[in-house]
Amino acid sequence: MPGDAKIIDGTAVGKAMRAELAAEIAALKGRGVTPGLAVVLIGENPASQVYVRMKGKACQEAGLYHETLKLPKETTEGNLLGLIERLNADHKIHGILVQLPLPPQINAQRVLHRIDPAKDVDGFHPENVGKVSIGDASGFRPATPYGVQQLLIRSGVETTGRHAVVLGRSNIVGRPMAALLLQDGPGGNATVTVCHSRTRDIGGITRQADILIVAIGKPEFVTGEMIKPGGVVIDVGVNRVEDPSLKQGYRLVGDVRFAEAKRVAGAITPVPGGVGPMTITMLLYNTVQAARQWSAP
Repeated sequence: MPGDAKIIDGTAVGKAMRAELAAEIAALKGRGVTPGLAVVLIGENPASQVYVRMKGKACQEAGLYHETLKLPKETTEGNLLGLIERLNADHKIHGILVQLPLPPQINAQRVLHRIDPAKDVDGFHPENVGKVSIGDASGFRPATPYGVQQLLIRSGVETTGRHAVVLGRSNIVGRPMAALLLQDGPGGNATVTVCHSRTRDIGGITRQADILIVAIGKPEFVTGEMIKPGGVVIDVGVNRVEDPSLKQGYRLVGDVRFAEAKRVAGAITPVPGGVGPMTITMLLYNTVQAARQWSAP
């Protein structure tokens, strides 16, 4: 029946996973270790402020120790690197997250590389990128692709032997997503194609996808006719589109035309309420993993 795609509810899955995590947090606290996360925010970017506030709230609800360090947009790279060194040495802090984007006077790569790999819960340090690409479980998986993988597993989507197409090749989503899908284990063993801005006939490739993961930052780029009938569609995009009919003057849409796509797909994530809640859940998981590895005998 057209129009009856299963909705993959990231809010519900994230809530269930946080409940599972509570037992491990309690066990760590019983050994005298409270997982701690430090989030560094530079400047007044409204979207970044919202994300940081949500991360703080999630930590509080989960019983994690949490610090939000806000710095003015004029902050120098040297001052930021000094702060990171202090957090690297702070035993209360197991995870460090620098909220991107950074102001133009700061080299983001230099900053991300200065974070201790054992505290890099965003998974952006080259050491963790390498570990994830070779399937070393001690490496931190970037929260968004890790969340997508968990959504697939917990929604009963079989990945083994399936053709997964990833639309987008960013270091934050596309590339690590492809690495996770290739791995041997749950949520892996897929045959993976990565499409990007230089790919020819993107629609021809996406129509072959048993699992289509879209992360290109272009509002409603993927149409219904680009989707394989019965395929699974995971929409990572979050875009503001002007809408004068709404009080706030805009609405949030993904990188997929949801109304069209759900008439064709077998299962699909909504925006909002799909991948977004999973990203923050997996950040909590990574912080707990960091605390576990730090406290391991």
